[in-house]
Amino acid sequence: MKCGKAACGMRYAVKKNGKAVGYCALSIRCGTRDEEGFHPGIAHFVEHTLFKGTEKRNARAINSCLDKLGGELNAYTTKEEIVLHATVLKEDLNKAASLLLELATQATFPENEIETEKCVVIDEINSYKDTPSEDIYDKFEEQLFSGHPLSRPILGTAASVKKITREELLKFVREKFTPQEMAFTVVADIDEEKMEKSLLTLSEKFFGKDCANATNNAGVSGHGYFRPEAPMFSKKVSKRNHQANCIIGTTAPSLYEEHKRLTTILLCNILGGPASNSILNSILREKYGWVYGVECTYTQYADSGIVTISLGCDKDNLDKCIRTIDKELLKLKTRAFSNKTLNAAKKQLFGQLAISSDNGETQCLSMGKSLMTYGHIPDDGQTKEKIEAITSGNIMEMANELFDGSRLSTLIFV
Repeated sequence: MKCGKAACGMRYAVKKNGKAVGYCALSIRCGTRDEEGFHPGIAHFVEHTLFKGTEKRNARAINSCLDKLGGELNAYTTKEEIVLHATVLKEDLNKAASLLLELATQATFPENEIETEKCVVIDEINSYKDTPSEDIYDKFEEQLFSGHPLSRPILGTAASVKKITREELLKFVREKFTPQEMAFTVVADIDEEKMEKSLLTLSEKFFGKDCANATNNAGVSGHGYFRPEAPMFSKKVSKRNHQANCIIGTTAPSLYEEHKRLTTILLCNILGGPASNSILNSILREKYGWVYGVECTYTQYADSGIVTISLGCDKDNLDKCIRTIDKELLKLKTRAFSNKTLNAAKKQLFGQLAISSDNGETQCLSMGKSLMTYGHIPDDGQTKEKIEAITSGNIMEMANELFDGSRLSTLIFV
Protein backbone atom coordinates (compact mmCIF):
# COMPACT_ATOMS: atom_id res chain seq x y z
CA MET A 1 0.00 0.00 0.00
CA LYS A 2 1.16 3.54 -0.80
CA CYS A 3 0.14 6.28 1.62
CA GLY A 4 1.14 9.91 1.76
CA LYS A 5 0.14 13.55 1.69
CA ALA A 6 0.28 15.84 -1.33
CA ALA A 7 1.82 19.30 -1.12
CA CYS A 8 -1.67 20.79 -0.88
CA GLY A 9 -2.40 18.76 2.26
CA MET A 10 -4.68 16.11 0.74
CA ARG A 11 -3.96 12.65 2.12
CA TYR A 12 -4.08 9.60 -0.11
CA ALA A 13 -3.74 5.82 -0.05
CA VAL A 14 -3.44 3.37 -2.93
CA LYS A 15 -3.86 -0.38 -2.45
CA LYS A 16 -3.38 -3.09 -5.04
CA ASN A 17 -5.83 -5.97 -5.29
CA GLY A 18 -6.27 -8.64 -7.91
CA LYS A 19 -9.52 -7.60 -9.57
CA ALA A 20 -10.31 -5.96 -12.89
CA VAL A 21 -12.69 -3.49 -11.25
CA GLY A 22 -11.20 -0.41 -9.61
CA TYR A 23 -12.60 1.73 -6.81
CA CYS A 24 -11.75 5.29 -5.87
CA ALA A 25 -13.19 7.67 -3.31
CA LEU A 26 -12.76 11.26 -2.21
CA SER A 27 -13.63 11.67 1.48
CA ILE A 28 -14.19 15.21 2.73
CA ARG A 29 -14.29 15.80 6.45
CA CYS A 30 -17.37 17.93 6.73
CA GLY A 31 -20.87 16.72 7.41
CA THR A 32 -24.11 17.63 9.09
CA ARG A 33 -22.39 18.54 12.33
CA ASP A 34 -20.40 21.23 10.48
CA GLU A 35 -23.43 23.25 9.37
CA GLU A 36 -23.19 25.99 12.00
CA GLY A 37 -24.08 29.27 10.28
CA PHE A 38 -25.80 27.47 7.38
CA HIS A 39 -29.31 26.16 6.83
CA PRO A 40 -29.76 22.61 8.21
CA GLY A 41 -29.33 19.94 5.56
CA ILE A 42 -26.89 21.93 3.43
CA ALA A 43 -24.13 19.29 3.60
CA HIS A 44 -26.46 16.66 2.14
CA PHE A 45 -27.81 19.16 -0.39
CA VAL A 46 -24.28 20.04 -1.50
CA GLU A 47 -23.64 16.34 -2.09
CA HIS A 48 -26.69 16.21 -4.37
CA THR A 49 -25.97 19.39 -6.32
CA LEU A 50 -22.25 18.82 -6.92
CA PHE A 51 -23.35 16.60 -9.80
CA LYS A 52 -25.44 19.32 -11.45
CA GLY A 53 -22.65 21.16 -13.21
CA THR A 54 -18.98 22.14 -13.11
CA GLU A 55 -16.94 24.75 -14.93
CA LYS A 56 -16.38 22.20 -17.74
CA ARG A 57 -19.47 19.97 -17.80
CA ASN A 58 -23.21 20.16 -17.40
CA ALA A 59 -25.24 17.62 -15.41
CA ARG A 60 -25.78 15.36 -18.40
CA ALA A 61 -22.07 15.24 -19.24
CA ILE A 62 -21.21 14.46 -15.61
CA ASN A 63 -23.69 11.60 -15.44
CA SER A 64 -22.57 10.10 -18.73
CA CYS A 65 -18.84 10.46 -18.10
CA LEU A 66 -18.50 7.13 -16.30
CA ASP A 67 -21.78 5.61 -17.51
CA LYS A 68 -20.39 5.28 -21.02
CA LEU A 69 -17.42 3.40 -19.58
CA GLY A 70 -19.70 0.97 -17.75
CA GLY A 71 -18.78 2.59 -14.45
CA GLU A 72 -20.74 4.01 -11.56
CA LEU A 73 -20.61 7.38 -9.81
CA ASN A 74 -22.15 7.94 -6.39
CA ALA A 75 -21.95 9.88 -3.13
CA TYR A 76 -23.27 9.98 0.41
CA THR A 77 -23.33 12.28 3.42
CA THR A 78 -22.95 11.41 7.09
CA LYS A 79 -22.84 13.56 10.18
CA GLU A 80 -19.08 13.90 9.80
CA GLU A 81 -18.20 13.54 6.13
CA ILE A 82 -19.22 13.82 2.49
CA VAL A 83 -17.88 11.05 0.27
CA LEU A 84 -17.78 10.96 -3.54
CA HIS A 85 -16.89 7.56 -4.98
CA ALA A 86 -16.67 5.75 -8.29
CA THR A 87 -16.41 2.19 -9.60
CA VAL A 88 -14.79 1.64 -13.00
CA LEU A 89 -12.56 -0.74 -14.90
CA LYS A 90 -9.01 -0.34 -13.61
CA GLU A 91 -7.82 1.27 -16.85
CA ASP A 92 -10.33 4.10 -16.35
CA LEU A 93 -9.31 5.01 -12.80
CA ASN A 94 -7.53 8.22 -13.81
CA LYS A 95 -10.69 9.48 -15.50
CA ALA A 96 -12.75 8.64 -12.43
CA ALA A 97 -10.27 10.25 -10.05
CA SER A 98 -10.14 13.41 -12.14
CA LEU A 99 -13.93 13.61 -12.21
CA LEU A 100 -14.25 13.31 -8.42
CA LEU A 101 -11.75 16.12 -7.87
CA GLU A 102 -13.44 18.23 -10.53
CA LEU A 103 -16.79 17.86 -8.76
CA ALA A 104 -15.26 18.85 -5.42
CA THR A 105 -13.39 21.91 -6.73
CA GLN A 106 -15.29 23.24 -9.75
CA ALA A 107 -19.00 22.78 -9.02
CA THR A 108 -21.10 25.71 -10.26
CA PHE A 109 -24.52 24.96 -8.71
CA PRO A 110 -26.78 26.18 -11.55
CA GLU A 111 -29.89 27.96 -10.24
CA ASN A 112 -32.36 25.89 -12.25
CA GLU A 113 -30.78 22.63 -11.09
CA ILE A 114 -30.91 23.77 -7.46
CA GLU A 115 -34.66 24.31 -7.59
CA THR A 116 -35.22 20.94 -9.24
CA GLU A 117 -33.04 19.14 -6.71
CA LYS A 118 -34.90 20.75 -3.80
CA CYS A 119 -37.99 18.82 -4.90
CA VAL A 120 -35.97 15.59 -4.97
CA VAL A 121 -34.51 16.09 -1.48
CA ILE A 122 -37.84 17.14 0.04
CA ASP A 123 -39.38 13.99 -1.42
CA GLU A 124 -36.55 12.02 0.21
CA ILE A 125 -37.31 13.70 3.55
CA ASN A 126 -40.99 12.82 3.24
CA SER A 127 -40.18 9.22 2.32
CA TYR A 128 -38.27 8.85 5.58
CA LYS A 129 -41.35 9.96 7.48
CA ASP A 130 -43.21 7.09 5.84
CA THR A 131 -40.56 4.62 7.04
CA PRO A 132 -40.90 4.33 10.83
CA SER A 133 -37.72 2.29 11.28
CA GLU A 134 -35.71 5.10 9.66
CA ASP A 135 -37.63 8.01 11.16
CA ILE A 136 -37.40 6.70 14.72
CA TYR A 137 -33.62 6.42 14.55
CA ASP A 138 -33.27 10.04 13.37
CA LYS A 139 -35.60 11.23 16.14
CA PHE A 140 -33.70 9.18 18.73
CA GLU A 141 -30.37 10.75 17.76
CA GLU A 142 -31.90 14.22 17.74
CA GLN A 143 -33.10 13.69 21.30
CA LEU A 144 -30.00 11.89 22.58
CA PHE A 145 -27.61 14.55 21.27
CA SER A 146 -29.92 17.47 21.94
CA GLY A 147 -28.01 20.76 21.93
CA HIS A 148 -24.98 19.18 20.24
CA PRO A 149 -24.07 19.34 16.51
CA LEU A 150 -24.63 15.56 16.25
CA SER A 151 -28.33 16.13 16.87
CA ARG A 152 -28.83 17.65 13.42
CA PRO A 153 -30.71 15.43 10.94
CA ILE A 154 -28.64 14.68 7.86
CA LEU A 155 -31.39 15.58 5.42
CA GLY A 156 -32.45 18.77 7.19
CA THR A 157 -36.13 19.70 7.01
CA ALA A 158 -38.35 20.59 4.09
CA ALA A 159 -38.47 24.18 5.36
CA SER A 160 -34.68 24.49 5.74
CA VAL A 161 -33.93 22.95 2.34
CA LYS A 162 -36.27 25.40 0.63
CA LYS A 163 -34.20 28.29 2.04
CA ILE A 164 -30.81 27.12 0.72
CA THR A 165 -29.37 29.45 -1.93
CA ARG A 166 -26.67 29.14 -4.56
CA GLU A 167 -24.52 31.67 -2.70
CA GLU A 168 -24.80 29.55 0.46
CA LEU A 169 -23.77 26.41 -1.42
CA LEU A 170 -20.71 28.14 -2.88
CA LYS A 171 -19.77 29.50 0.56
CA PHE A 172 -20.10 26.06 2.19
CA VAL A 173 -17.87 24.43 -0.41
CA ARG A 174 -15.36 27.26 -0.32
CA GLU A 175 -15.02 27.02 3.47
CA LYS A 176 -15.32 23.27 3.98
CA PHE A 177 -13.88 21.62 0.86
CA THR A 178 -10.21 22.32 1.57
CA PRO A 179 -7.55 19.76 0.56
CA GLN A 180 -6.34 19.58 4.16
CA GLU A 181 -9.70 18.02 5.04
CA MET A 182 -9.69 15.52 2.17
CA ALA A 183 -8.49 11.98 1.62
CA PHE A 184 -8.32 10.19 -1.73
CA THR A 185 -8.24 6.40 -1.72
CA VAL A 186 -7.87 3.82 -4.50
CA VAL A 187 -8.25 0.04 -4.47
CA ALA A 188 -7.53 -1.74 -7.77
CA ASP A 189 -5.24 -4.10 -9.63
CA ILE A 190 -2.84 -1.33 -10.58
CA ASP A 191 0.78 -0.32 -10.11
CA GLU A 192 0.71 1.50 -6.78
CA GLU A 193 3.60 3.84 -7.58
CA LYS A 194 2.14 4.83 -10.93
CA MET A 195 -1.27 5.54 -9.36
CA GLU A 196 0.39 7.51 -6.58
CA LYS A 197 2.11 9.73 -9.18
CA SER A 198 -1.21 10.21 -10.98
CA LEU A 199 -2.90 11.35 -7.76
CA LEU A 200 -0.09 13.79 -7.01
CA THR A 201 -0.37 15.19 -10.53
CA LEU A 202 -4.15 15.53 -10.17
CA SER A 203 -3.84 17.20 -6.76
CA GLU A 204 -1.48 19.76 -8.27
CA LYS A 205 -3.85 20.30 -11.19
CA PHE A 206 -6.88 20.99 -9.01
CA PHE A 207 -5.28 22.59 -5.94
CA GLY A 208 -2.02 24.06 -7.22
CA LYS A 209 1.57 23.16 -6.36
CA ASP A 210 1.26 24.30 -2.79
CA CYS A 211 -1.38 25.49 -0.35
CA ALA A 212 -0.77 27.98 2.40
CA ASN A 213 -1.07 26.48 5.86
CA ALA A 214 -1.26 22.94 4.45
CA THR A 215 -1.74 21.37 7.85
CA ASN A 216 -4.02 18.45 8.56
CA ASN A 217 -5.98 17.79 11.73
CA ALA A 218 -6.44 14.08 11.06
CA GLY A 219 -5.52 12.08 14.11
CA VAL A 220 -6.31 14.87 16.58
CA SER A 221 -8.62 13.36 19.16
CA GLY A 222 -12.12 14.70 18.96
CA HIS A 223 -11.43 16.84 15.88
CA GLY A 224 -11.90 19.88 18.11
CA TYR A 225 -15.39 18.83 19.21
CA PHE A 226 -16.67 18.16 22.70
CA ARG A 227 -18.35 15.08 24.13
CA PRO A 228 -22.12 15.61 24.32
CA GLU A 229 -23.97 15.30 27.59
CA ALA A 230 -26.90 12.95 27.09
CA PRO A 231 -29.69 13.14 29.67
CA MET A 232 -31.79 9.98 29.81
CA PHE A 233 -35.29 10.09 28.31
CA SER A 234 -38.19 7.73 27.77
CA LYS A 235 -40.82 8.71 25.23
CA LYS A 236 -43.76 7.08 23.51
CA VAL A 237 -45.09 8.78 20.38
CA SER A 238 -48.42 7.95 18.79
CA LYS A 239 -47.90 7.36 15.07
CA ARG A 240 -50.91 5.16 14.26
CA ASN A 241 -48.56 2.70 12.60
CA HIS A 242 -49.42 -0.93 11.93
CA GLN A 243 -46.60 -2.11 14.18
CA ALA A 244 -44.66 -0.72 17.11
CA ASN A 245 -41.08 0.48 16.61
CA CYS A 246 -38.71 0.77 19.53
CA ILE A 247 -35.16 2.02 20.11
CA ILE A 248 -33.24 1.61 23.35
CA GLY A 249 -29.81 3.20 23.49
CA THR A 250 -27.19 5.54 24.88
CA THR A 251 -23.96 7.34 24.04
CA ALA A 252 -20.90 5.14 23.53
CA PRO A 253 -17.11 5.31 23.02
CA SER A 254 -15.75 7.56 20.29
CA LEU A 255 -13.52 6.67 17.36
CA TYR A 256 -10.48 7.56 19.46
CA GLU A 257 -11.16 5.35 22.50
CA GLU A 258 -9.61 2.30 20.89
CA HIS A 259 -9.90 -0.41 23.54
CA LYS A 260 -13.43 0.57 24.51
CA ARG A 261 -14.38 0.96 20.86
CA LEU A 262 -13.22 -2.53 19.89
CA THR A 263 -14.83 -4.02 22.99
CA THR A 264 -18.11 -2.31 22.09
CA ILE A 265 -17.94 -3.65 18.52
CA LEU A 266 -17.55 -7.19 19.84
CA LEU A 267 -20.24 -6.75 22.49
CA CYS A 268 -22.80 -5.37 20.02
CA ASN A 269 -22.06 -8.17 17.56
CA ILE A 270 -22.69 -10.75 20.29
CA LEU A 271 -25.88 -9.05 21.47
CA GLY A 272 -27.57 -8.13 18.21
CA GLY A 273 -25.24 -8.50 15.26
CA PRO A 274 -26.35 -9.53 11.76
CA ALA A 275 -26.03 -13.28 12.39
CA SER A 276 -29.11 -15.26 13.39
CA ASN A 277 -27.22 -16.66 16.40
CA SER A 278 -26.79 -13.26 18.05
CA ILE A 279 -28.48 -13.22 21.46
CA LEU A 280 -31.49 -11.05 20.62
CA ASN A 281 -32.04 -12.55 17.17
CA SER A 282 -31.95 -16.09 18.51
CA ILE A 283 -34.50 -15.30 21.23
CA LEU A 284 -36.87 -12.64 19.88
CA ARG A 285 -37.01 -13.93 16.32
CA GLU A 286 -35.88 -17.54 16.17
CA LYS A 287 -37.29 -18.77 19.50
CA TYR A 288 -40.47 -16.73 19.97
CA GLY A 289 -41.15 -15.22 16.54
CA TRP A 290 -42.05 -11.88 18.09
CA VAL A 291 -40.06 -9.77 15.59
CA TYR A 292 -39.03 -9.92 11.97
CA GLY A 293 -35.70 -8.38 12.87
CA VAL A 294 -33.85 -6.93 15.85
CA GLU A 295 -30.37 -5.43 15.86
CA CYS A 296 -27.82 -3.80 18.10
CA THR A 297 -25.83 -1.17 16.23
CA TYR A 298 -22.84 0.93 17.19
CA THR A 299 -22.18 4.18 15.32
CA GLN A 300 -18.86 5.88 16.02
CA TYR A 301 -18.19 9.60 15.87
CA ALA A 302 -15.11 11.73 16.54
CA ASP A 303 -16.06 12.65 20.09
CA SER A 304 -18.79 10.18 20.96
CA GLY A 305 -20.72 7.23 19.68
CA ILE A 306 -24.16 5.72 19.96
CA VAL A 307 -25.26 2.17 20.74
CA THR A 308 -28.87 1.28 19.98
CA ILE A 309 -31.08 -1.78 20.15
CA SER A 310 -33.87 -1.41 17.59
CA LEU A 311 -36.84 -3.54 16.65
CA GLY A 312 -40.25 -3.50 15.06
CA CYS A 313 -42.99 -5.83 16.25
CA ASP A 314 -46.71 -6.34 16.68
CA LYS A 315 -47.95 -3.93 19.33
CA ASP A 316 -49.12 -6.80 21.53
CA ASN A 317 -45.55 -8.17 21.65
CA LEU A 318 -43.75 -4.92 22.51
CA ASP A 319 -43.79 -5.24 26.30
CA LYS A 320 -42.62 -8.86 26.08
CA CYS A 321 -39.76 -7.83 23.80
CA ILE A 322 -38.62 -5.04 26.14
CA ARG A 323 -38.76 -7.30 29.19
CA THR A 324 -36.71 -9.94 27.37
CA ILE A 325 -34.13 -7.35 26.29
CA ASP A 326 -33.81 -6.13 29.88
CA LYS A 327 -33.30 -9.70 31.04
CA GLU A 328 -30.55 -10.36 28.49
CA LEU A 329 -28.79 -7.08 29.28
CA LEU A 330 -28.74 -8.06 32.96
CA LYS A 331 -27.08 -11.35 32.04
CA LEU A 332 -24.39 -9.53 30.08
CA LYS A 333 -23.71 -7.30 33.07
CA THR A 334 -23.51 -10.08 35.63
CA ARG A 335 -22.36 -13.29 33.91
CA ALA A 336 -18.95 -13.71 32.34
CA PHE A 337 -18.61 -15.60 29.06
CA SER A 338 -16.66 -18.83 29.08
CA ASN A 339 -13.43 -18.84 27.09
CA LYS A 340 -15.06 -21.13 24.55
CA THR A 341 -18.04 -18.79 24.02
CA LEU A 342 -15.87 -15.68 23.83
CA ASN A 343 -13.43 -17.26 21.37
CA ALA A 344 -16.34 -18.35 19.16
CA ALA A 345 -17.68 -14.78 19.20
CA LYS A 346 -14.29 -13.41 18.19
CA LYS A 347 -13.98 -15.96 15.40
CA GLN A 348 -17.37 -14.93 14.06
CA LEU A 349 -16.44 -11.24 14.14
CA PHE A 350 -13.15 -11.90 12.36
CA GLY A 351 -15.01 -13.76 9.64
CA GLN A 352 -17.50 -10.93 9.18
CA LEU A 353 -14.72 -8.34 9.01
CA ALA A 354 -12.73 -10.40 6.50
CA ILE A 355 -15.73 -10.90 4.22
CA SER A 356 -16.56 -7.20 4.40
CA SER A 357 -12.99 -6.12 3.63
CA ASP A 358 -12.86 -8.48 0.65
CA ASN A 359 -15.25 -6.06 -1.05
CA GLY A 360 -13.09 -3.52 -2.86
CA GLU A 361 -15.56 -0.68 -2.51
CA THR A 362 -16.01 -1.26 1.22
CA GLN A 363 -12.24 -1.36 1.64
CA CYS A 364 -11.77 1.85 -0.35
CA LEU A 365 -14.36 3.74 1.70
CA SER A 366 -12.97 2.39 4.97
CA MET A 367 -9.48 3.54 4.03
CA GLY A 368 -10.77 7.07 3.47
CA LYS A 369 -12.51 7.10 6.85
CA SER A 370 -9.31 5.93 8.56
CA LEU A 371 -7.17 8.60 6.88
CA MET A 372 -9.62 11.29 7.92
CA THR A 373 -9.90 9.97 11.47
CA TYR A 374 -6.41 8.81 12.38
CA GLY A 375 -4.18 10.16 9.61
CA HIS A 376 -3.17 6.60 8.74
CA ILE A 377 -4.73 3.22 7.97
CA PRO A 378 -4.67 0.79 10.93
CA ASP A 379 -2.94 -2.53 10.37
CA ASP A 380 -5.46 -5.37 10.18
CA GLY A 381 -3.13 -7.72 12.03
CA GLN A 382 -2.69 -5.33 14.93
CA THR A 383 -6.42 -4.71 15.13
CA LYS A 384 -7.03 -8.47 15.25
CA GLU A 385 -4.50 -8.83 18.07
CA LYS A 386 -6.26 -6.13 20.06
CA ILE A 387 -9.62 -7.85 19.64
CA GLU A 388 -8.03 -11.17 20.63
CA ALA A 389 -6.85 -9.50 23.84
CA ILE A 390 -10.40 -8.56 24.91
CA THR A 391 -11.45 -10.56 27.97
CA SER A 392 -14.82 -11.61 29.38
CA GLY A 393 -14.17 -9.08 32.13
CA ASN A 394 -13.81 -6.33 29.52
CA ILE A 395 -17.13 -7.37 27.99
CA MET A 396 -18.90 -7.28 31.36
CA GLU A 397 -17.34 -3.93 32.22
CA MET A 398 -18.47 -2.40 28.93
CA ALA A 399 -21.97 -3.91 29.28
CA ASN A 400 -22.29 -2.30 32.71
CA GLU A 401 -21.08 1.04 31.36
CA LEU A 402 -23.36 1.07 28.32
CA PHE A 403 -26.46 -0.60 29.69
CA ASP A 404 -26.64 1.03 33.10
CA GLY A 405 -30.33 1.73 33.65
CA SER A 406 -29.57 5.35 34.55
CA ARG A 407 -28.05 5.93 31.10
CA LEU A 408 -30.43 4.07 28.80
CA SER A 409 -33.01 6.05 26.87
CA THR A 410 -36.06 4.70 25.04
CA LEU A 411 -38.15 5.96 22.13
CA ILE A 412 -41.26 4.09 21.00
CA PHE A 413 -43.49 4.73 17.98
CA VAL A 414 -46.94 3.15 18.24
